[in-house]
Amino acid sequence: MLFARYGVDAVTVQQIVSAAGQRNNAALHYHFGSKDELVRQLVVDGAAVLDSRRQAMLKTIHDRGGPSSIREILLVLVTPVIELGEGERWRGYIRFTSNLQSSHPDVMRSALNHRWNAGYIECFDHFKKMLPGSAALVEQRLSIFAIYANAILSAREAALEKGRSKQSRLWDQAFTIENILDTLEASLVCKPSNETRRILNSVSGRSK
Repeated sequence: MLFARYGVDAVTVQQIVSAAGQRNNAALHYHFGSKDELVRQLVVDGAAVLDSRRQAMLKTIHDRGGPSSIREILLVLVTPVIELGEGERWRGYIRFTSNLQSSHPDVMRSALNHRWNAGYIECFDHFKKMLPGSAALVEQRLSIFAIYANAILSAREAALEKGRSKQSRLWDQAFTIENILDTLEASLVCKPSNETRRILNSVSGRSK
């Protein structure tokens, strides 16, 4: 929660130790070696939970011959994150990893090490196969989609933490989750504008 609220760089070892109910900084160094290693371990612990859920969902889809739609894969990506954020144990994880990805992407990558995000990678591979258009356009759109998803799910998590969700016209709606999914799906499948296609064609022509 400290990392979620203030960012990794702003949180001191003393704050971590105090929040954990320990008496001195040696406790952190004894268990993790360093603050950086603690950060990596937190990433891995949550990512393992997410990946296990995603892998199970993907297996169900594969067993019935899928995937058959973008929405199906979108649910695999987003549902485990929503489930994780609604439990007390992992409250703050979404913002923590979103902030870390923005400020220290190298730390995030080294922690995951292509091991704890296999389900995530598989989902994006499916997107690449299913989405029409040039590879350059699809790659960029997937990056933008990931930023959108992190931002909206982090905002929802923050609202839940502060107890504002039941008082907010934004979050306290029966259709909120489905509407979030709708907008995320739209970011993937909406047709590029004529101007986007014109620029893309122009760039492609010059590269040839």
